[in-house]
Amino acid sequence: MTLRTFFSSGPIIRDSTLRTDAATIAALLEHPETRFIALWQSRCTIDNDRVRLLQRAELGSSWLPERAIYLGTLDEQPVFAVALHETLPDDGPDEDLFADHGALLAMASADDAATLAFAKGMIEWQQRHLYCGRCGTPNQVSDGGFVMTCGNDACGHRSFPRIDPVVIMLVINDDRCLLGRQASWPEQRFSALAGFAEPGESLEDAVRREVAEESGVQVSDVRYLGSQPWPFPNALMIGFHATATSTDITLHDQELAEAGWFTRDDMAQGVVRIPPRNSIAYRLIEAWFDEWDGPRLGELNLSSSFSRSAGSQPSK
Repeated sequence: MTLRTFFSSGPIIRDSTLRTDAATIAALLEHPETRFIALWQSRCTIDNDRVRLLQRAELGSSWLPERAIYLGTLDEQPVFAVALHETLPDDGPDEDLFADHGALLAMASADDAATLAFAKGMIEWQQRHLYCGRCGTPNQVSDGGFVMTCGNDACGHRSFPRIDPVVIMLVINDDRCLLGRQASWPEQRFSALAGFAEPGESLEDAVRREVAEESGVQVSDVRYLGSQPWPFPNALMIGFHATATSTDITLHDQELAEAGWFTRDDMAQGVVRIPPRNSIAYRLIEAWFDEWDGPRLGELNLSSSFSRSAGSQPSK
């Protein structure tokens, strides 16, 4: 089984072979058909729940062209991602064009959401690597924005885009599944367990460790189902099902406020509120839920709200 998840399978053709062609990248920046996705104070350009692509003239003096990131082409138009200055100049775009992460999560178009997630992830990575991690010298942008190179020739360290791998898993015990609630979530809001993979362990090892740390439950038969980019700021959620070999719950690491075993009837009757459909947590639950003879999960009228934590990215 392969899950298609929100923020993935975007429409941009990445044209990665052009990134090292500095002359072509410079020419594309000046091309009249080129469009820009701008981020301002981590907010995206959105208009009526659709991605808003800007022309260069609309950016005015609000950006640094040398930091532009070439994403690729969209409908045969070159597209760059750019970060705007903290204070927008008079000749820059209006503040009303920008919306926060909640609008990104609520977008009706999965293609638009994937496009913005790509841009957001690249910009936030670049902003975290303005200085060399080895010697502290300011970095210089190269390779169409996909490489940050130390300006100190004696160092020359190069930084590449990074993502944080997060395992997210639905633990199954016959007709029940294990869900947890973080302390910051509303009552009855539960999701699949999740945690960051650590150096020196496989993803399957991370699943077994995180479940045990958070709930005390032991698992086996770890099965990969799919993944989801989660641009808050730069996680890759990697989804699994696992089979419980024990069922007693002990909250060890204070990551969760509570955890419990829930049936399909619990979900159908609103005993527990699960994450929204744009999260991989929902897709993991759906894949298990739809194995019975009752109504499909998508047929139920479930109450849900969008939030940054809806995908169950851990806080630690």
